[in-house]
Amino acid sequence: MSAVEKAAPALTTPSIGQAYGGGFVTGITRDPATGKRSLHITASSAHELVGKWGEYGEKIEGADSLTDSLANTKAMAAAGSELAAKVLALNIEGFTDWAIPARDVQELQYRHFKPTTEENWENSRNGDNPHSEPVGQLYSAEDPLQTAHAAFQEGGAEAFRDTWYWSSSQRSAYYAFSMDFADGSQDSYVKNDELRVRPVRSELID
Repeated sequence: MSAVEKAAPALTTPSIGQAYGGGFVTGITRDPATGKRSLHITASSAHELVGKWGEYGEKIEGADSLTDSLANTKAMAAAGSELAAKVLALNIEGFTDWAIPARDVQELQYRHFKPTTEENWENSRNGDNPHSEPVGQLYSAEDPLQTAHAAFQEGGAEAFRDTWYWSSSQRSAYYAFSMDFADGSQDSYVKNDELRVRPVRSELID
């Protein structure tokens, strides 16, 4: 180890739920193409939006990533999504790179900030997240439990509503991935339905 390396302070990753970067630390994913790791930050509940994902029957190029929230959201906005444009226009504590969370980033929101004490819905591939660190496994009825972060528990100032939220990951010309924050069900809704969005931003960490 060089003298410079010895003198450099150790880099520490902020902990889940910590106030950081304009929101709250949510978790880490690794990009499947580049191998680079990103830290994801969830905005406060005050910045939630409601709207339709896009137009039913319209396939948007560049909105298919399961990890790159910002690339998806920019593609949505370029195709005319009003919801995506509103998220991109956010300025929270000086940060202007907010996005609609990609599917595997949204899964981290539920895994770490589950608002309710309801059992998780055990069907399909709910909880499967090959891009998160640690890798996400299928949910069981009791895992994850209600979040330990009081502000995100049901009734708390930052709590997710027990309803469906959009991800920015497109499923097809007709559907986009979404998640029910009451029980962890991961599914897809028709694009012209109106669902909630909790914005995120991401920082490369290596």
